[in-house]
Amino acid sequence: MEWWLILAIAGTLLLALFASGMPIFLAFLAINVAGVLAFLGPGAFSMVVNSIFDTTTTGTLTAIPLFVLMGELLFRSGTTTVLFEAVDRAVGRVRGRQYVLAMVLATIFGALSGSNMAVAAMMGRTIYPGMIARGYDPKLSIGVILGGASLAPIIPPSVLAIIIATLANVSVAGLLIAGILPGLLLSGLFLLYALGRCALQPALSPSVDLEAPADEAGAELWRHLLRCLPFGLIIFSVMGFILAGVATPSESAATGVAGALLTAGLFRRLSWRLIWDSLTQAAYIASMILVIMASSTMFSQLLAFSGATGQLTEVVAQSHLQPATMFLVMMLLVFVFCMFIDQVALMLVVIPIYEPMVVTLGFDPIWFWLLMLLNVTLGGITPPFGYAMFTFKGVVPDADLRTIFRAVLPFVTLFIIGMVIIYAIPQIATFLPGLL
Repeated sequence: MEWWLILAIAGTLLLALFASGMPIFLAFLAINVAGVLAFLGPGAFSMVVNSIFDTTTTGTLTAIPLFVLMGELLFRSGTTTVLFEAVDRAVGRVRGRQYVLAMVLATIFGALSGSNMAVAAMMGRTIYPGMIARGYDPKLSIGVILGGASLAPIIPPSVLAIIIATLANVSVAGLLIAGILPGLLLSGLFLLYALGRCALQPALSPSVDLEAPADEAGAELWRHLLRCLPFGLIIFSVMGFILAGVATPSESAATGVAGALLTAGLFRRLSWRLIWDSLTQAAYIASMILVIMASSTMFSQLLAFSGATGQLTEVVAQSHLQPATMFLVMMLLVFVFCMFIDQVALMLVVIPIYEPMVVTLGFDPIWFWLLMLLNVTLGGITPPFGYAMFTFKGVVPDADLRTIFRAVLPFVTLFIIGMVIIYAIPQIATFLPGLL
């Protein structure tokens, strides 16, 4: 059978199974069993067992349950309300201050969680009602919240970055750290857009005097900011230790968990019930991710055994297309598919196919896979099936789905502009990893 036909059949069957609603790991398992029987025979099923064992015992993947546990402890304990109060006081009297508040909090929560759905749900419950009550524009408010929530998988800790780095055989620490500057760049673009809209259309936000709190004395403001110190230490222990080369991602994740426990205890929110609920939820999420990754790894091995991966690489090497054109095609395919298919599932299919092409085309792997991370994350706020949008809809039932779709479109455009900037200036993605 021709290599391109193998690739087309495998990809089409997988996408069809995803679209049918079948769990991701079952879809991969069905394709893997059929592939083993077709190319290797029944005696090769021991290879499937070895592949699953090797993937699930990879040392770098221990960071996934630890990062998930850290986020669960912080959000379930309710200690993040301290951050809300402190940032609210620190923003000051500016027009559109709630937009500033939402974006700053989303960026900080992204550095504490790594889950865009968790950030979207929390901000939809806590910040959005207050914005509407103060007279803010609903559409711009939704856009700012969902745009800010989309930063969570980019700024470390990022479970998606760990998955991509592991499957693509690049440095986990490098890809995690690579997300810091692009995340801040996107946060700045979103904030400038919101404030620019307020300057051009004052009706989008109330007057400063109507919605700003009374000015705080310096000592009171410093008291609020000092209460945020434990969160700053958690962020430093996750990002700073990796960047300084003091700890591996797994070790820094463990330090983050210890920091989350200490923070919950410091604010008297620590309990056995909190620990148990956080552990069980983290175990559920982590086990689901590991099973999916094990199935995806076996799929990439089957593509290699069939010869499809090698032939595709050879075709790319012999093609006359410029690397820039190939890059555009590769990213555009992912962007379009992410509108209709689960983004994580698509990523697991695409990485085994794209990995040898990245080497052949001579792309910097950290730069390329960071842009892939941004592209996949963008799918979470891209209509019609962005899961972050439906998460927001779930916690804000009164929000019209059409309004949500219209609200995110400017931020999708800004996201793409940010990706173009990073494409043109690769140092934004590669500078910090180069310091490791």
